[in-house]
Amino acid sequence: MKKLAIVGASGHGKVVAELAELLGYKVIFFDDSYPEQQQIEHWPVVGVFEDLLCNQKQYPEAIVAIGHNGIRSQMSEQLEQKNFTLPTLVHPTAYVSKHTIISKGTVVLAKAVVNAFSQIGRNCIINTGVIVEHDCKLGDSVHLSPSVSLAGGTKVGDASWLGISSVTKQLIDIGAHTIIGANSTVLQNMPSNVTAFGSPAVIKKYH
Repeated sequence: MKKLAIVGASGHGKVVAELAELLGYKVIFFDDSYPEQQQIEHWPVVGVFEDLLCNQKQYPEAIVAIGHNGIRSQMSEQLEQKNFTLPTLVHPTAYVSKHTIISKGTVVLAKAVVNAFSQIGRNCIINTGVIVEHDCKLGDSVHLSPSVSLAGGTKVGDASWLGISSVTKQLIDIGAHTIIGANSTVLQNMPSNVTAFGSPAVIKKYH
């Protein structure tokens, strides 16, 4: 059985681990809580992140299951520099168009829909029940929380995070490193490095 090393022994890690099992992987966790934490549910935690970086031959496939976009991006880059393979994991109940591009290190979770001619960058989280409509473009390390809906042609920049059940109208551009709050409705373009929320969403903070 092929092995998958998962970085991040917490809630999101458990969801990714279950998905990996469904896809035929044996799961092993690495987390900086080791050795205090040596198990998460029925999965073993066998070392810290630095231990994984030194064991590419033993664990050639690895993925970072941490919700924080910056940390996930940084750790994924370190794994790539050490020649790990970062797989793309798609839940069996998700629908992904054959005309879509999904890059390495990205997870597409249960009941998500990624429609035709969309492009998803590296190390993204497409969470439970997300809808990414046609012609959307997501940068690297984007996090779409459960039940987010992106209307056709939406663009989301690198490392942006959309909160649970937030939605966009068609052809919206959201910049990089921007946070959209839960249950927000994005009706106008959003620049990079802001926090916005509400219905309609308005900018509340500049980072």
